[in-house]
Amino acid sequence: MTDLWLVGIGTGNPGHVTLEGQQALREAATVLIPRKGTGKDDLAHLRHAILEQAGAAARVVEFDMPVRDDSLPYQERVARWHDEIALRWQAALEGAAPGPVALLVWGDPGLYDSTLRIAERISPAPKIRVVPGITALQALTSAHAIPFNTVNGPVTVTTGRRLRDHGWPEGAETAIVMLDGECSFQSLQGQDLHIWWGGFLGMENQILDSGPLNEAGPRIVDTRAKARAEHGWIMDTYLLRRS
Repeated sequence: MTDLWLVGIGTGNPGHVTLEGQQALREAATVLIPRKGTGKDDLAHLRHAILEQAGAAARVVEFDMPVRDDSLPYQERVARWHDEIALRWQAALEGAAPGPVALLVWGDPGLYDSTLRIAERISPAPKIRVVPGITALQALTSAHAIPFNTVNGPVTVTTGRRLRDHGWPEGAETAIVMLDGECSFQSLQGQDLHIWWGGFLGMENQILDSGPLNEAGPRIVDTRAKARAEHGWIMDTYLLRRS
């Protein structure tokens, strides 16, 4: 049985890694680092920088992330993608040094991340330890210096896909949208909403915008497109709240 440690590393700022996370990286025998393709080398470089900052001496094993087949229905597409990632983890684990194996997980392993679900596909099942990390939700609200919720107000954490398909979440006063590559807030134009948006949260090239949705929305769409073209990728999150 392999000890598999899933270490949350925050949203791009090496200072987001907790003392517990740094200690785990120093104690790991092997660290798996994904390569996500051309234009995304800085994601792997950041992981190496975090290991160096933590003083980790683990053996580093890199592996190539598979690409999702966009021709398949969404659920099947994701399931097959997770299956392939698990196979690549398993192949990488065969070259691991004796002792715990760590994976550096963007944000937190338990929130809008599939690392735990992928780990369940590994056979024989590893013994899993989770080290929590700073989430994109925390990084976003901190960057804008706003509270996560209003007094006694409900919050819904959802995806752009659900926002497009179902509209404003029923009963929500605040909605935080994750994993939205389509700027799905555009489907809510005309509603009395305020948006707080952030891209590359926690990183040196962090960008922020906020305001009434009807005014800020078009600016955000334009800013996001330019940033993605410049860097080859973007991770962003936004919070919507009824005015």
